[in-house]
Amino acid sequence: MKADELLTLLEEHNLVVSSGDVASMSFDSLEYDSRQMTANGLFICKGKTFKPEYLDAAIKNGATAYLAEKEYDVAVPGIIVSDIRKAMSLAAQLFFDFPQNHLFIVGITGTKGKTTTTYLTRNILAHAFPGKAAMFSTIDRIVGPKPTDQFKAHLTTAESLDLFKEMRETVDNGMKYLVMEVASQAYLLNRVYGLKFNVGIFLDITPDHIGVNEHTSYANYLFCKQQLMLNSDFNVICSDTNNFEDVLSAAKVSSAPDHIITYGTDREKSDYTIVSKEMTLTDSVFSILPGHENPIVGDLADDYAVSLPGDFNEANSTAAIIAATLAGAASEDIHYGLANTTVPGRMQFITSKNHGTIYIDYAHDWGSMNALMNFLSSQFTDKRIIAVLGSTGDKGEDRREGFAQALNDYADIAFLTADDPGHEDPEDIAKEIDSHIDHNKVQTHIVIDREEAIAAAIKMATNDDLVVIAGKGEDKYQKINGVDTPYPSDPVVAQRVLDTLPDEK
Repeated sequence: MKADELLTLLEEHNLVVSSGDVASMSFDSLEYDSRQMTANGLFICKGKTFKPEYLDAAIKNGATAYLAEKEYDVAVPGIIVSDIRKAMSLAAQLFFDFPQNHLFIVGITGTKGKTTTTYLTRNILAHAFPGKAAMFSTIDRIVGPKPTDQFKAHLTTAESLDLFKEMRETVDNGMKYLVMEVASQAYLLNRVYGLKFNVGIFLDITPDHIGVNEHTSYANYLFCKQQLMLNSDFNVICSDTNNFEDVLSAAKVSSAPDHIITYGTDREKSDYTIVSKEMTLTDSVFSILPGHENPIVGDLADDYAVSLPGDFNEANSTAAIIAATLAGAASEDIHYGLANTTVPGRMQFITSKNHGTIYIDYAHDWGSMNALMNFLSSQFTDKRIIAVLGSTGDKGEDRREGFAQALNDYADIAFLTADDPGHEDPEDIAKEIDSHIDHNKVQTHIVIDREEAIAAAIKMATNDDLVVIAGKGEDKYQKINGVDTPYPSDPVVAQRVLDTLPDEK
């Protein structure tokens, strides 16, 4: 990467404060972790907790210049910018030769449903274009066609440097399509600054991610999610979402009318209307009816079967159908993809002999928990619901009251436990949830050890009960005091409990 090209790009975005004596330089590496720095590299000084000794270490490891928001008294020159995160995103794009220009990118945002919709869309495209569809989700990264090209994700939307590095890998591996989750944090922290999407999907929004380490308010949360609409060619919007008119207005700022496609259960507001037909505990069938048919998307009127239950997954499927159609998938690809999608940690269930049905889901906020519990209670009107859940620490404090609201509405018994407590005391988190629970409706137990809580819930259950284990899904660690602490995952723990019970053998 040539320094003069980087300076030109940064200046186009009015980010350069000063540049020192770097114009004639070029860089063979770009890093923000000093431990990863190699010879002839540009080191990025980012983060609230950045320390000058990180720069010193990077120089020892080969950094010949640095990118920062302030000058440091070191032996190498610096490029000083007004916003390091925006600058890092642009530098990453240049360093990896703008990989997004070689991909059809679908970005998906929403308080709930991002991961499911990402899997649905990617599976349709993978069938339509074998070996050409990549995916960046909360659960998995798929950057190529080989098994070694799939690995676990650490962030919903990676740091910009990592994001564009992985995009370059997808391009080098022959990928032509990329489906990715776009968290609100991606815009709050400028992780996707300068990135344009071919299709942006807005699923829904409910209050979440509001706290001292996240969004300052619901208005800020909404603002960040709306940015996907402003940075996408086509906008696909669920008309059933809260703040629909606000989201639609954001889309109209940057997209032509026929590049805005709406869908939902409200026929008056939707280009494509969803009508539920059949639903079981493992799948559902729904119809899409023509409304104000979009001339680019065309006729989607048909019956669709999706291998995931719940009306919320019918909505997720419809978003996937529209996005995949815009990407060039045919009707047979859509039907196959919907019917053959499984999502790790989403609506998994284990049937026991004597302890009811155990449902495991990644539901980790009020919206997803409410939708899950509402669906199960409507399908099992004669069964008690025993819920096991916690709430994350260091973020999303508003979730705690939301969880209590969902429990009050649908649960009979609740076991409050640990779920990525971070630097907070998990018992304090559990007590905060408990403070909002109506104990005349819900019998509550606080069992901080998650494995013990799951065991207690399953042992208590009879065949007249449902056990709902929410929050972690397939996650194999707990975030505790800054450390990813190994955890077997909820499905593994539940099955282990059943395997130890004499009446299950």
